[in-house]
Amino acid sequence: MCCMDMSTTRTAKLYRMVMDKHVCPYGTKSKWLLEREGYAVDDNWLTTREETDAFKAEHDVETTPQTFIGGVRIGGYEALRDHFDLKVSDDGDTSYQPVIAVFAVAVALALALSFALFGSPLTIRAGEWFIAFSMAMLAMLKLQDVESFSTMFVGYDQLGMRWVPYAYAYPFLEALAAVLMAAHLLPWISIPVALFIGTVGAASVFYAVYVQKREVKCACVGGGSNVPLGFVSLSENLAMIGMGLWMLLKPY
Repeated sequence: MCCMDMSTTRTAKLYRMVMDKHVCPYGTKSKWLLEREGYAVDDNWLTTREETDAFKAEHDVETTPQTFIGGVRIGGYEALRDHFDLKVSDDGDTSYQPVIAVFAVAVALALALSFALFGSPLTIRAGEWFIAFSMAMLAMLKLQDVESFSTMFVGYDQLGMRWVPYAYAYPFLEALAAVLMAAHLLPWISIPVALFIGTVGAASVFYAVYVQKREVKCACVGGGSNVPLGFVSLSENLAMIGMGLWMLLKPY
């Protein structure tokens, strides 16, 4: 049987918390990352709070896990990623990733449902479902923490600034319109709601971004997100308007 040549194996020493009621997730990810990069890991468990505190005091560090390579302390999980030239996210970094994820899943669901019902993924209903599913998922993300969403929303929405209850109502209105539009139910409710919130939203985003030239974050995926307010946010509102107009003008 072939054996690994230990003389050529790179070794890293890892110290991480592994307790009965807590296993540090960053320690687990650090071990995985080291092994993925080809290191044999000398995995040292810190199994009590006292043992962890003593380790921190000995090495003058504030957190665990801690990785050592070649006797040199690399640091925690983020420092380890940086050591391997991998992307390290900053809390202040903006990203469209949450919106892209929503749209990608929405289009996949719409195409799959269209194929299941009509035998083809490319149908008009697939386009309608894509908009409706996108609205529904975006509303769901807002509804996870309405208070946080409303705080961010009133920072740029023109109606929300003037009448705060609208900021609390918005995610419920968006969810209502999405569900009704997906099934073509009660168009006399869904169409006016979609047209209203879409028009107010589009005007607010356009004014904040293109008139005031502000650099603010969008509440489209909920409060606390790092999605920049801009073209994507404007497109979301224009899509709602388009969906409302389509359903208003399309004969059923």
